Amino acid sequence: MVATSATSSFFPLPSSPLYPTAKTNKVTTSTNFSGLSPTPNSARMKVKPNAQAPPKINGKRVGLPGSVKPDNETSSQHPAAPRTFINQLPDWSMLLAAITTVFLAAEKQWMMLDWKPRRSDVIMYPFGLGRIVQDGLVFRQNFSIRSYEIGADRSASIETVMNHLQETALNHVKTAGLLGDGFGSTPEMVKKNLIWVVTRMQVVVDKYPTWGDVVEVDTWVSKSGKNGMRRDWLVRDGNTGQILTRASSVWVMMNKLTRRLSKIPEEVRGEIEPYFVDSDPVLAEDSRMLTKLDDKTADYVRSGLTPRWSDLDVNQHVNNVKYIGWILESAPVGMMESQKLKSMTLEYRRECGRDSVLQSLTAVSGCDIGNLGTAGEVECQHLLRLQDGAEVVRGRTEWSSKTPTTTWDITP
Repeated sequence: MVATSATSSFFPLPSSPLYPTAKTNKVTTSTNFSGLSPTPNSARMKVKPNAQAPPKINGKRVGLPGSVKPDNETSSQHPAAPRTFINQLPDWSMLLAAITTVFLAAEKQWMMLDWKPRRSDVIMYPFGLGRIVQDGLVFRQNFSIRSYEIGADRSASIETVMNHLQETALNHVKTAGLLGDGFGSTPEMVKKNLIWVVTRMQVVVDKYPTWGDVVEVDTWVSKSGKNGMRRDWLVRDGNTGQILTRASSVWVMMNKLTRRLSKIPEEVRGEIEPYFVDSDPVLAEDSRMLTKLDDKTADYVRSGLTPRWSDLDVNQHVNNVKYIGWILESAPVGMMESQKLKSMTLEYRRECGRDSVLQSLTAVSGCDIGNLGTAGEVECQHLLRLQDGAEVVRGRTEWSSKTPTTTWDITP
């Protein structure tokens, strides 16, 4: 019974007509029943021609609606098509159209997927948050050099390079699952109102990327003394693998309420030590003393430098990269036009806030100030201080001649 019902949904079976099509014999005379008195002709029971017995459904008689014509009359006016196997098949057009639509949509999605096997030399996750590599201890992130990140010499600025370093450091903490509510602070650091502050930064730039280049930045952390952490960076060309920049830094903890340095609590140490890499610094430490400048020893002074609101980070102090820009504010323009910054050493001594007013001092050594445009190697001493004389950053930079670049004539 179930099989019959399922089959009939696709292949309709001929059903018994409610009205038989066989014609009955016509009755031409009236019939008188015995034992009944004759009645007038108007009262006699008449039998209609083509009369049919009421059909039965499930053994019960069913009345016929008077308005429905018998099948024999309908079939005589519109002859039914002969029943064949073909015209009893269901209409598959709608089902085939739906199946075709599904397959086309699936094929389009499949073609959009990158199903091809990746090669080891292909850059993965080109501009995402990066990923953990090398046994979960090194963080790697790629950056594309934008048009607003290059300077007049068509290469990336030192501030662009430093921003990439800072970004990878924060994303490293985030990807490792150690980011609390603070700016690079772990959950235990947040509980104890502790933040990281950089005390020393050393950077060596072998080559600056240009507009459109893709750089690959690796960073990792190591132990530094009893209460410090060292973070190193290695920047490569994303296409050739050539090393572009090496950087190393030392960080300590500070209480963000008292603004005083703090030891690393054991709870925090337990969070960060599993990520320490036992390796030498990517740069040998430059142990030369950084000179303290004053108004007499400085060759160039730039005063009245003030932070903007956009220069502050979430810890309400000036972003570390901004200090580099202020230091270079007092560097001679002639030197910056003809020389490129190849190395930098900074010592952060004090933080400054949004209401601070600063001075930038620079002293040039190793060449005559009047011949900076033709000098081969130039070394500069720097000092960034508050208006009251308190030191913020001491620094030293080394410069070398720029490689001549091709110029384009855009005159129509």
